[in-house]
Amino acid sequence: MSVTEEHREGGGAQPGTAPPPPLRKNRDFLLLWTGAGLSLFGTRASTVAYPLLMVWYGGSPTGAGLVGFAALLPQLLLQLPAGALVDRLDRRRLMILCDLAGLTAMGSVAAALIGGHLWLPHLMAAAFVEGSAAIFYRLAERAAVRNLVHPDHLTVALTRNEARGQGAGLLGQLGGSSLYAVARWLPFLLTAVSHLTALVTLLLIRKKFQSERPQAPRDLRREVGEGLTWVWRQRFMRAAVGLIAGSNILFQVLSLALVLIVKENGGSPATIGLIGTVSGVGGILGALTGSWFLKRLSPGAIVTGTLAVWALLMTPVALVDQPVLIGALFAGMSFAGALLNVAAGVYQVQITPDEMQGRVTSVFALIGSGMNSAGALVGGLLLAAFGTTPTVTAVAAAMAAMALVAVLSPVIRTAGRTAGRTPEK
Repeated sequence: MSVTEEHREGGGAQPGTAPPPPLRKNRDFLLLWTGAGLSLFGTRASTVAYPLLMVWYGGSPTGAGLVGFAALLPQLLLQLPAGALVDRLDRRRLMILCDLAGLTAMGSVAAALIGGHLWLPHLMAAAFVEGSAAIFYRLAERAAVRNLVHPDHLTVALTRNEARGQGAGLLGQLGGSSLYAVARWLPFLLTAVSHLTALVTLLLIRKKFQSERPQAPRDLRREVGEGLTWVWRQRFMRAAVGLIAGSNILFQVLSLALVLIVKENGGSPATIGLIGTVSGVGGILGALTGSWFLKRLSPGAIVTGTLAVWALLMTPVALVDQPVLIGALFAGMSFAGALLNVAAGVYQVQITPDEMQGRVTSVFALIGSGMNSAGALVGGLLLAAFGTTPTVTAVAAAMAAMALVAVLSPVIRTAGRTAGRTPEK
């Protein structure tokens, strides 16, 4: 019997039993949903503030790239061990420690800036700690969801989580850039407060975040290897996540280019917030319509269509300078990206055993986002050497090439017959 079949047999309401209460009445899920949203909101606000701080205050695109590199480096170094630890340790306690780490790191940055000090190594170290905490927090939260909701509600819960993530990104983008315009330390203070509030919601949750696990000798290398082996057998996801990894690198370059495009055209940090707001609306709409698209499109069609849409919308970014138009282009890209996230998230959580949720998610995250740090570093160097227009044009061309690879890939093309049903061997 496949994992998906087991999920179906044990997941729905059995004949003759009352249907579960609606998801909106699930107290523990709502607390987790709210707390994780606040944590994401704060992290996004500080992430937006890093390049603003370095470009407007520090005056260095290279410095902005270095801070971005430090913030994203944990995605490369910590994904796999974090996944194993999420499956081994108490997930709620781990999330509490993550909020405490984020609170300390961002509080120290706010205090330094209030005192009039900006030290690049300190900012890089704080960004690394915040990024590391976010890795563990995200993996633990994703793994915990199906232990807090009825199986009939899993797809809806994950869809709402994606919408929440998009909304947190929108508000964090707007809040981070707007608060930076008031005082450069405010976004980091906001992040610290958001971690504190999220910590309180975790303390109020009653249910366990994981199923009972048999006691066995612990071997981190073996546990990581089990996750890698399981993922390797999923042919469609293996191919799709490789394409998404390349796209994520390109988006890191594009995001840094956006800051310079706005500055070169006389914009301000508030303009970045406006663009982020318009873009975030597109992401929320993409997440909310994810279930509708999942009923009508195959996984392969969603992957190929997303890459094609991204390539088409990236090209004009190099040519336009109006914030509203740039925001509309980013909104379209966010819509497609949110739809892809919903499809991948539902598929992965449904087919993965609970005791491997952390490891499997970490493997997909490592392949998909592990090289983001390199994208931020390379983006800073390319923009400093060639400027915005040539760099953005090259990014759009690379995205178009990946869309073509998806069209030509037999595994992606045939995904509709198998990828959404049972794990592929």
